[in-house]
Amino acid sequence: MKVVTAAQMQALDRKTIEEIGIHGLILMENAGRGTAQVIMSQYHAELSGRGALIVAGPGNNGGDGFVIARHLVQAGFRAEVICLAVEEKFKGDALVNLEIIKQLRIPLAVCASEETLLDRGASFENAGVIVDALFGTGLGRPLEGRFARAVRYMNRSNAPVVAVDIASGLSADTGHVLGVAVKADITCSMALPKIGHVTWPGCDHTGKLHVIDIGIPDFLVENAEIECVAMGRHEFAALLMPRPNAGHKGTFGHLLVIGGSQGKTGAAALAVAGGLRSGAGLVTAVCARSSRTVLATKLTESMTLGVSETSEGTPSVRAVDEVISFAENKKAAVIGPGLGLLPETQDFTITIIKDLDMPVVADADALTAMASEMDMFSTGDNDNLILTPHPGEMARLMGCSVRDVQSDRIGSARRLAGITGAIVVLKGARTVTAAPDGRTCINLTGNSGMGSGGMGDVLSGIIGALLAQGYKPWDAARIGVCAHGLAGDMLASARGPWGWTAGDLARWLPRVWGSASRQGGK
Repeated sequence: MKVVTAAQMQALDRKTIEEIGIHGLILMENAGRGTAQVIMSQYHAELSGRGALIVAGPGNNGGDGFVIARHLVQAGFRAEVICLAVEEKFKGDALVNLEIIKQLRIPLAVCASEETLLDRGASFENAGVIVDALFGTGLGRPLEGRFARAVRYMNRSNAPVVAVDIASGLSADTGHVLGVAVKADITCSMALPKIGHVTWPGCDHTGKLHVIDIGIPDFLVENAEIECVAMGRHEFAALLMPRPNAGHKGTFGHLLVIGGSQGKTGAAALAVAGGLRSGAGLVTAVCARSSRTVLATKLTESMTLGVSETSEGTPSVRAVDEVISFAENKKAAVIGPGLGLLPETQDFTITIIKDLDMPVVADADALTAMASEMDMFSTGDNDNLILTPHPGEMARLMGCSVRDVQSDRIGSARRLAGITGAIVVLKGARTVTAAPDGRTCINLTGNSGMGSGGMGDVLSGIIGALLAQGYKPWDAARIGVCAHGLAGDMLASARGPWGWTAGDLARWLPRVWGSASRQGGK
């Protein structure tokens, strides 16, 4: 599912009007009529009881609201419009539709100041449905005055709120709240979802998302340079490759999990579990020699290889040749979970990542080691490398603060992918996967119950298993992230919103793959 910025959507609107010749009035009519149909289908009882309140702002979003009011009235429902701008502020298509509702004598109150809006509080309290048609995707500054007060009125109301295109007060490009923002129950997005709908915290203000076909030709969307997609259950299922019926453990690849040192064997074990339960034919845990017995006790279905270690029980640089030799004919590797952060172990980590001739997932301690060796990326030739940082690790890699990362998650992931030449998976709510060429995927699965230790280790194992089975790094990363979140969603549905562990999630993975197969994956 493609998702767009405000500028990309404006460009599509402009091409539709100027190059194709579809008048803007038609687009506005389609937008308003489509939204009115959603409102009538979802809130028929509320409309029949108390009617609708349309809160219109000074622009085309307000124009959409006028069309919505007209269609609701023509369908036999009561509708009232509160307009937060004087008529002189309207022009073009929005002005045409304002004149129409005036001619139809649809109740219209103009509140051009905060004081006049105070007199309309009862309208918000008494409405059956409220339609937020204040501001669309072009908003770039915090809401103040009467606009902010109108948002607070909508949020305090007991009526369901339907946002037109995007909840007023949200940035369409980042999902950030600009001062104050509407908490919508439903959002009707025009033509395509916007990035602000699917990223955090915008997704928390969007409610259920409906996409309205307003008449923009499909070929314009296909030809547009839209690099960002959102991925959920259905997209995930369609990307799975067929698994041959005559396949055996050699068919599905041998994954190495390089990690596990004294006191940190659990992280490696969880990565192994993620790999085994995501279809890898064989998995070997490569760990510090003194941790091999502990790790072998934890793991039944995988193999273990103990390698030379430091005096503190972490892999030593002396183990590099051992690992490289053992890795011959293996298909993919995960490096980092529980590996350790001694300088010698960090040297081991960097050397292994450089020398392994296979796709590699770098996670956890490997990312910390790489943060101090960013010149290793100077060649930009890292198309077989996947980095899976959480925001703290991302900040170290980028040399910035966590706040900087979180303020622009998509931009941060894209920048690191560009710097390193690797695929970047920026973990967190609505995980972002970015490629060096600008492709970006926002994951729609997962929940806060996954906020516990070890979840990232399982994810690295999932992605590693997909690499071992022959998936390209871009697909392995975004499929793995989506599957990981789906397992969490299934657990939340079956066992409650939290209290389950990373090990529980790993055990749930076969259900995810089975569910995907039933939806059309193989």
